[in-house]
Amino acid sequence: MTTRRPPGAAPKGPRALAIAGLPVPLELRESTRTRRMTLRVDAGRGLVQVVVPAGMAETEVHRFILRHDGWLRARLEQLPPRLPFVDGAVVPVLGRDHVIRHVPDLRGGTRREDGALLVGGRPEHVERRVHDHLIAEARRELAERARAKATRIGKRVAAVTVRDTRSRWGSCASSGRLSFSWRLILTPEAVLDYVVAHEVAHLVEMNHSARFWAVCATLTAEVKGPRAWLKANGARLLRYG
Repeated sequence: MTTRRPPGAAPKGPRALAIAGLPVPLELRESTRTRRMTLRVDAGRGLVQVVVPAGMAETEVHRFILRHDGWLRARLEQLPPRLPFVDGAVVPVLGRDHVIRHVPDLRGGTRREDGALLVGGRPEHVERRVHDHLIAEARRELAERARAKATRIGKRVAAVTVRDTRSRWGSCASSGRLSFSWRLILTPEAVLDYVVAHEVAHLVEMNHSARFWAVCATLTAEVKGPRAWLKANGARLLRYG
């Protein structure tokens, strides 16, 4: 007899799968709205997501995953490889490719110069330094644009935070706090500018009504192009770092 758990607590299933001998992150989500288990590979986050009915026994979840081992293996093999921030790697910054160059004796911190991203210090610190530099650049660029756009419509931004969000590029709270993905610094300038305009427009309309889009259009040069770019290229940005 299979024991079903009471609804509420998340399943205790594995948090990593062994596919082709390699560990793959697993995300289990419990839903009161579904009556059957579903399985998908989240290419952007590089993990396997399983949605199960509330109260589903973990043994059933395990069997379900094992039955789809072949399908999972095929899908995971199709995922693009991670792009680490290492010496010689190419990283886009506001639409322009930059080659990471490790310069051990460089002083003054990481900086962009003539199509290169110059990084000083020890080689084992290159990836972290590039990551920190890009986050700092994103924070500065996003905050400056957000506050300038808010001023244009007579609004005030309470705060701007930058995170590694993977399900949305930006958000706006009713308190006036804006949050953005640092990965927007990897997009063309027009795309970053559109996302900032989108969130600032929510300071006027916390919805996606016709009025919202009208406000958004006054804050950025283009809307449709950047939206299409994110739809086509957004998942690729999650490979960096």
